[in-house]
Amino acid sequence: MPPARPFGAALAGGDRLAVISEIKRRSPSKGDLAPDLDPAALAARYAAGGAACLSVLTDVEFFGGSVADLQAARAACDLPVLRKDFTVCPADVCDARLMGADCVLLIVAALAAEEVVELHRLAVDVGLDVLVEIHDEPELDVAVQAGAMQIGVNQRDLVTFQVDHARAERMAALIPSGIGRVAESGVRDGDDARRLRAAGYDAVLVGETLVTAPDPAAAIASLRN
Repeated sequence: MPPARPFGAALAGGDRLAVISEIKRRSPSKGDLAPDLDPAALAARYAAGGAACLSVLTDVEFFGGSVADLQAARAACDLPVLRKDFTVCPADVCDARLMGADCVLLIVAALAAEEVVELHRLAVDVGLDVLVEIHDEPELDVAVQAGAMQIGVNQRDLVTFQVDHARAERMAALIPSGIGRVAESGVRDGDDARRLRAAGYDAVLVGETLVTAPDPAAAIASLRN
C-alpha cells in the first residue's frame, strides 16, 4: 500500500479550529439524514469549504455506509480519511488500511483495555493514524496507556443517545498536553465550535449538521470561524 495521508498532522497546529467533516447517510438516533448523498461530490464540497479531514461511515447496518463510500470520497480530494466504523479485531484494522483509509477509530467503550493497546499498536504498525474515542475519565486512562496521539471525546451517550455538552469541556482539561483533542457529536453551529475551541479542542468531528446543510462549504466556514 502507498503511504497513508497524515490524519493527525492535518488537525494540529492551526490557528483555527480544524473540522473533520463526516459523510453519513443515516444514524441510529436520527434515522435517515442524506440517504442519497454522493460521497465524491460531498467530499469535494467539504474540501472546498476548508475541512481538514474526512470521516466516512462504512458500517452498513446502522449507518447505511459502505467501503465504496470511503473510496469514492477519498478519490475525490486530497484530505486524509478516517474510517468510521466499529473496529473490534485485528482484521478490521487491516481492512481499513486495505480499503484506503488513513485513520482508524477505536471506541474504548466497545473494547477491553488490552484490546485497545493491541489494536492501536497494530494500526500504527500498518501505517494508520488512530483516533481513540472516549466518554469519561476511566476511558481516558485506557486511551493514554495505549499511547493515543489523538483522543476524541464523544458528547453523545452511546446508550441513551443524549448529548452532554458539559462532558467535552470537562474532559478537555484532563487530556495530557501533546495529544490532539477532538470533540465529537452534537456540534451544531459556530457557537458550539467556539465553546469547544475555548475549552482547548484542536478539532471537531461534525456529521449531521453538515450532511443536512444546504451549503456544506459555508457551514464548515462558520464552524472554523
